[in-house]
Amino acid sequence: MRDKTQTNSAAPGDRLIRAGAIVFFLGALATLVTVAPLFLHAKPFPTYMFGLSMLMGVGFLIAGAGVLRSIAAGRRQARAGR
Repeated sequence: MRDKTQTNSAAPGDRLIRAGAIVFFLGALATLVTVAPLFLHAKPFPTYMFGLSMLMGVGFLIAGAGVLRSIAAGRRQARAGR
């Protein structure tokens, strides 16, 4: 049987990691869509579409911040347990 506190509790940083993953995959999709006309010999997309590809880096940074927040919370919890 599962404890109720385990099902509803999320570790600090989990939401940032999930949000970062979503933003990263949106950026990856934008990159694929932007690069596809180059391989299909079609008319390229406008320049602002290449800016959407930067979402990959932004998502990576958001997820990294979530990992660092999770590590910091784990260290605080370990110090409190001593």
